[in-house]
Amino acid sequence: MSWNLVLEHLFIVLAASLLSILVGVSLGIWAYVSSKVRPVILRIVDLLQTIPSLALLGIIMVFLGAGKITVITGITLYSLLPIVRNTCLGLQQVDPGVKEAARGMGMSKPYRILMVEFPLAIPTVFTGVRIAVVNAIGTAVFAAFVGGGGLGGIINRGIRIQGMRLILTGTGCLMIIAVLADSLLGWLERQARRSRGGSRKMWIPVAGLLVCFLLLLPYGRTSAGDLSLYDGDYSETQLMHHMVKMLVEEQTGLSVNIGDQMSQVNNFKAMVGSNHTCDLMISYDGTLLTTFFGQDVDDVPAGMSIYEYVNQVSRQDYGMTLLDQLGFDNTYAIGVPQALAEEYGLNCISDLIPIAGQLTFGAEQEFFTLEGSMKYGPFTEAYGLHFKEAKPVDMGLKYAAIENGSFDVSVVYATDGLNRKVRLKILEDDKGFFPDYNGAFFVREDVLEQYPELEGILNRLSGKIPTEQMAELTYQVDVLGRDVDEVAREFLDSLNL
Repeated sequence: MSWNLVLEHLFIVLAASLLSILVGVSLGIWAYVSSKVRPVILRIVDLLQTIPSLALLGIIMVFLGAGKITVITGITLYSLLPIVRNTCLGLQQVDPGVKEAARGMGMSKPYRILMVEFPLAIPTVFTGVRIAVVNAIGTAVFAAFVGGGGLGGIINRGIRIQGMRLILTGTGCLMIIAVLADSLLGWLERQARRSRGGSRKMWIPVAGLLVCFLLLLPYGRTSAGDLSLYDGDYSETQLMHHMVKMLVEEQTGLSVNIGDQMSQVNNFKAMVGSNHTCDLMISYDGTLLTTFFGQDVDDVPAGMSIYEYVNQVSRQDYGMTLLDQLGFDNTYAIGVPQALAEEYGLNCISDLIPIAGQLTFGAEQEFFTLEGSMKYGPFTEAYGLHFKEAKPVDMGLKYAAIENGSFDVSVVYATDGLNRKVRLKILEDDKGFFPDYNGAFFVREDVLEQYPELEGILNRLSGKIPTEQMAELTYQVDVLGRDVDEVAREFLDSLNL
């Protein structure tokens, strides 16, 4: 784990905390001053707290795009509730005699609130800030889903590959940060209560926060490069993007910047439009068709392959293009434990028909949705399968569930190295139900116009990475724990590239 990830996480938390304090205290004072807007403000911050973190980040990303700004905005909104409520409450609890004395001295209302009442309310305000900051430390792990960086990527990867060391390292860092932040804020809160907000020393923590923010500012900036990519949340994407960086930088004068981790869906969104933050990505013709374009295999015109059709749509509607196919097909596959396959002689999916009633099927929630034909319902109908039970599970926990025996049958990706780790046998799709998911680089056409040499360089990998080879590369990273750059470099050297 890199210290840069820890410092990125600290930057996100600190930036969001400063912003939430500024906005939250202002709203809290407004709610205290105006009885008419008070219920509106308090209701809004209450409602913000009920929105799931990922949903809130997804909504914000539509307007602000991917990256740290989206994450900081989301955490700021999530942190408002304790600060707004405690600011309003603290001001309401100031001794009425003090307020009356300030009025008697001829102080204006704004001056009285800011110079007399608010300093006395600081201990209560500090309690809200303390709660908000500690919550922000945990919430910031979701930054990894929208290209915000931080420790979330380490934890997510650890969960997916069942890497206890990664999980404990990431979680341990979060716990240490939270304990230190809570202890420091607790000490400051005690000082505020002793001084009743009257000491000028209370401005020291504000100055300290600003200094820390300035020191961490470099970790909040995105490095510049001629080409911009995002790291993926799977090792396959990471391997291919790091190969792009190596090939392009070694064979041209261009610099390639690989940003923080991001899911395929959010990566596609970051490529779209004039304000795009990404120039290219590894993708799959089947993913483009069903996930990005919202179409189905039946929408592909007769005589055209999925690859040809999505390339046509990409160029006409999005100004993007798929380069040559790389050779691997990361399609859906049905896997069963090796012991089960040997016991019943399972070689193809149709072999499951006689015993399906004894077996439990498990997959990620997405596979059980109703949209599209490559889902659980159409799949079981096509093969005439009637499983004893079907269980949805988070994608990151799927292989753990397979390994501990919770599932007998599962849908997996053909190139996933974890299939080998948990000793899954991939059954032949004898009815050809699942379409191809051919891997290829998906590039903006304006980037290819600006750098015409790029297409030839990337197409040097076309047809050079069969499905079995990609499964081996991901196994090296996910199971053997080798560094992505090391595995990518070794593979390129084996091709003399």
